[in-house]
Amino acid sequence: MAAEKRVLFKSAWLPWVLLAPQVIVIAVFFFWPAGQALLQSFQEQDVFGMSTQWVGLANFRALFADPAYLQSFKITAFFSVLVAALGIAISLMLAVFADRIVRGELVYKTFLIVPYAVAPAVAGVLWLFLFSPTLGVVAYGLRSLGYDWNYLLNSNHAVTLIVIAAVWKQISYNFLFFLAGLQSIPKSLIEAAAIDGAGAWRRFWSIQFPLLSPTTFFLLVINVVYAFFDTFSIVDATTQGGPGQDTMILVYKVYNDGFKNGDLGGSAAQSVVLMAIVIALTVVQFRYVEKKVQY
Repeated sequence: MAAEKRVLFKSAWLPWVLLAPQVIVIAVFFFWPAGQALLQSFQEQDVFGMSTQWVGLANFRALFADPAYLQSFKITAFFSVLVAALGIAISLMLAVFADRIVRGELVYKTFLIVPYAVAPAVAGVLWLFLFSPTLGVVAYGLRSLGYDWNYLLNSNHAVTLIVIAAVWKQISYNFLFFLAGLQSIPKSLIEAAAIDGAGAWRRFWSIQFPLLSPTTFFLLVINVVYAFFDTFSIVDATTQGGPGQDTMILVYKVYNDGFKNGDLGGSAAQSVVLMAIVIALTVVQFRYVEKKVQY
C-alpha cells in the first residue's frame, strides 16, 4: 500500500496566511451579510434606515399569514423542480450525443458551451425578444399555428418563458460535467457490453448512467441552488413576477418587498427563510439521495 503523502510547513503561521484571503472573502461576502439579514429579520425599519424597532418574530408571523407569500412557495417549488429536472435531462442527452460524435466534435461542443458565457439577465432578454407577443419570432410562429401566445396575460405562458430561459442558461454547465464524466468511463466496459450483445440503450442504463451517479448528484444540488437563487436576473428581465404575482419566486419576492415596497424587515425575514430552505434541501439531498450514489 502506498504511503500517505503529507505537506509539512516549516512555519506554523504560513498555512493560516495562505487561507486568510479565502476566509476573508467568505466572512465579508457570506457570513457578514447573513448575520445582518438575520438581525434585520427581527427588526422593523423605515425605508431610509433612520429608525429601527425590535419586533421579534413579528416579521416571520406576518410572512406565514400572508397568502401571497405562501403562494410564492408553490411557484418556487414548481419552478425549481422543472428547472433542475429539465436542465439535467436535456444536458445529459446532449452529452451522450456529443460523446459519440467523431467528426466535427469541437464545433458541436463549442456551440453547446457558449450559452454558459451569457449573463442570466442577457439570457432573459434574449428569450424575451423571441417570445415577445408583438416582435418575437417564436410567438409569431405559434400564432401562425393557431396558438395565441402572450406571456403578459397568461400565467402558464409566463412560467414557461422563465423556465425555458433558466434551463437554457444552465444546460452548458451541466453539459460540461456530464461530458467529462462520460469520457472518464473506461471504453473497455462499453466494448465488453457491446460484445455481450447489449444495445446502446442497455449499455447506457446499465453501465454509463450508474457510473455517472456522482456527477448527477452533484449537478442536482447545484441546479436546485441555481433555481432558488441565480434565476433572479432572468425573472427580473422577463416577467418581473407577473402577470400579477404568478412568477413571483421567493428570491424575487425578497427584492420586490424589500427594495420596491420598502419592507426591509419582512424582506430580511424572507431571505432568512429562503436560506434555511436551501440549506435544508441540501442536507436532505446529502442525507438521503447520496445513499444511491455509487462512487
